[in-house]
Amino acid sequence: MATPQPIPASFAPQNILLIKLRHHGDMLLTTPVIHALRHRYPQANIDVLLYQETRPMLQAHPAIRHLHCIDRNWKKEGRVKRLNYELALINTLRQGRYDLVINLADQWRSAILTALTGAQVRIGFGFHKRRGAIWRLAHTHLVSTEKHSQLHTAEQNLVALTPLGIPLTGWSAAMHYDQEDWLNTQAALAKHQTEPGPYIVIQPTSRWVFKCWEDSKMAGLIDALADAGTHIVLTAAPDKKEQAMIDHILSLCHSQQVISLAGQLTLPQLAALIDHARLFIGVDSAPMHMAAALDTPCIALFGPTKLTQWRPWGEKNQVIWAGDYAPLPAPDSIDTKTQTRYLSAIPLEEVVNAARKFLDE
Repeated sequence: MATPQPIPASFAPQNILLIKLRHHGDMLLTTPVIHALRHRYPQANIDVLLYQETRPMLQAHPAIRHLHCIDRNWKKEGRVKRLNYELALINTLRQGRYDLVINLADQWRSAILTALTGAQVRIGFGFHKRRGAIWRLAHTHLVSTEKHSQLHTAEQNLVALTPLGIPLTGWSAAMHYDQEDWLNTQAALAKHQTEPGPYIVIQPTSRWVFKCWEDSKMAGLIDALADAGTHIVLTAAPDKKEQAMIDHILSLCHSQQVISLAGQLTLPQLAALIDHARLFIGVDSAPMHMAAALDTPCIALFGPTKLTQWRPWGEKNQVIWAGDYAPLPAPDSIDTKTQTRYLSAIPLEEVVNAARKFLDE
């Protein structure tokens, strides 16, 4: 493929489509790109194509005009229905008359959809695993991923803006919610608190057990931080395994100042809860990224995850890494179904001391 023509500084798209087909945390880390695009092209409409289940991460963002959603349950509907869904999506995207498409995804589906928009400028990444002609033809500009291993995921996303001449630094992440979300969250808290008061949010769970700390240490943390003036609020997904973990932690706690809202909040309501907290403590998960994006003081417990790419993106954060206390396996070697809790090497007192330091500030 020939070297693409530079995008002139006079390029002023009216309709922009951003594509990212990944998990909840990934979607939150696209918001720096959205902020950079809004600043560079204040007149443009910005739409996003994402998976349906991740919609809550961006649905209240004021810079986004529309969210196009792909429902991964389409594949259960049979070939004819799935084809109809896909054709309807293609038709909708073409009707968007996009001048600029930025494809942050690595799936073939994202490349084909990028090409079918007919946009004048179509930017994607030159992933090593995507060297075929179709990938090249789907994009007018491919950006190198050579330095991705040295960059945070938010920074990787921002690199896609290079052909547009947009500065790649100075853009923060953001999580938005509506006032109704906070009112509903306050109502949920009121069921457990006799009167409103300060609280700390702790998210002990992850969809992957290998990212979790020991239940006994989490209970010890709760007991160490809870006092008469500050409640501890536990959160988790509605998943049965995560609920069971919360129940076990609660059974080990001695403090009466602990509240469980595990599985009871939508993601925007969880954002409202975290936004009003004195401190967030959690494992490597979407709520951790939410806390960082909301600028809530955050302590993130990490194990054998790619720390450079997935640490909390913000200023008021502290990472406590199990690798500082014991050897860890390489992240790419992990069996995600393992029940091994690699975070167990993290001492309880380290987390307690870090939390008290934040609370004393």
